[in-house]
Amino acid sequence: MKYLLGIDYGTGSAKACITDENADICAYANIEYPIITLKPGWSEHDANRYWEIACELIKTCINKAKISPENIMAVAVSSALPSMVMVDKQGKPVNNAYNLMDCRAIKEIEDVRAQFGEQHIFDITANRIEDQPMLLSLLWEKRNRPKDFERIHKILTIDGFITFKLTGEFTVHHAGAAFMNPGYDIRKKEFDSDMLDGMGISRELLPTLCSSTDIVGKVTAKAEAESGLKQGTAVAGGQVDCNAGWIGGGATEPGEIQMNLGTCGNFGIIHKDDTFFDSMIACAYTVDGTYITIPTTTTGGQALRYIRDNFSQAEIAAESLSGMDAYEMLNVQAKSIKPGADGLIVLPYLMGERTPIWDVDARGVIFGLSLMHGKAHLVRAIMEAVAFALYDSYRIIKDSGKEMKYPIILNEGGAKSELWREIITDVFNVPTAMVKSRVGAPFGDAILAGVACGWFKDFSIAKEKAEYVAHREPSKENHDIYMEAFQIYKSIYGHLKEDFKALKAFRDKLK
Repeated sequence: MKYLLGIDYGTGSAKACITDENADICAYANIEYPIITLKPGWSEHDANRYWEIACELIKTCINKAKISPENIMAVAVSSALPSMVMVDKQGKPVNNAYNLMDCRAIKEIEDVRAQFGEQHIFDITANRIEDQPMLLSLLWEKRNRPKDFERIHKILTIDGFITFKLTGEFTVHHAGAAFMNPGYDIRKKEFDSDMLDGMGISRELLPTLCSSTDIVGKVTAKAEAESGLKQGTAVAGGQVDCNAGWIGGGATEPGEIQMNLGTCGNFGIIHKDDTFFDSMIACAYTVDGTYITIPTTTTGGQALRYIRDNFSQAEIAAESLSGMDAYEMLNVQAKSIKPGADGLIVLPYLMGERTPIWDVDARGVIFGLSLMHGKAHLVRAIMEAVAFALYDSYRIIKDSGKEMKYPIILNEGGAKSELWREIITDVFNVPTAMVKSRVGAPFGDAILAGVACGWFKDFSIAKEKAEYVAHREPSKENHDIYMEAFQIYKSIYGHLKEDFKALKAFRDKLK
């Protein structure tokens, strides 16, 4: 029997799985890691931990599957983007790594927008620079830590860093390159030399471009000694973590939609046309010849994790006694509250917001709080707020006439919550279902590894393995309630937009 290995790095945890040659899961492991916020707007990871975690995950999965490493045919890695790992000539990290919630490069955004023009940037990249893409973070490093910048040999995505540790090769797949902006031409699939020169960034700092399905190298002797994988094992180009999750969930055809409620909340719509939205995120999809449009709210599941970590000590303490995790207990509490959370409305912008408002200064708001509201109301209001944030983008795409197939398939993270799925179904007013096997991104990575090494002829195996359960139809009554709340949600942001800027200026004075 032959096997495949997939590894995924999210914003708050890393996961890995091993499948057999039939794409049946043999082992799974998960490790959480802290998000480091040293200053307002900063969001980092300890980059040195990435490889340590990979080695631990690999060894755990091999032991759980009770297999010999020499029978693993190929490996693929994915990660949440934009992220940035800066390495020196020895491949050692320079400073902490950036993760996708980092939003410090505000001055760089302003300067580059003024230099090139917003429309010109979008025409080439199909993305907005408010997403804090990697090259703007690199420009921040150049301006603010010039001595450290001089040490940088390459910048990598998290998955690119792990691929380097496995193979010794510095690479980035085309999907990941879309987050190395404003320097990547999404249609030509190459870096734009004029933009790089204009920003004063050398092409030598960027990794080699590849396709997700390329075999970019093989496991080295050093990586074998540290990870337990066999030297010579093939390593694929890799992919963005949401693409990996949606491949694992069986999304392979234009018009299909899948949604994650991980650290960020997002959904993706596959398409072949190269028409993009100036308020969304776009990149190449793992299936050759396709793109994916990705509406994203910055703190999706992270908003609920914030409540768990900071205000749910009792639920955490009760986990071992109740047999339920803290999230399940919060769900039970929130389920007792009616749609609309008795007039409590939240703006879930704990780290700014992405699509469609693109406001790095926006922050969380609890609106309408009264003595009648308890923690259960707040939990439900946060769930509803994340649904509103995603619906805000969905309605723009729907109104455009872009092909969309239903049901929307809910995949990773908080999608396991029956209540959250019910809220999303009613807010979006469309049918939904859930992936039964929710291993998610590492499973999609294992499938990618199988396609890359030639074991699977294409990604149709993902569709064959996908099983959808918990089919749900929307409630018109609840949808009407939510649409009234959504209008208030939009109005609150409209009223506070300028106040967020004033608050940011106030925060800066307090540094």
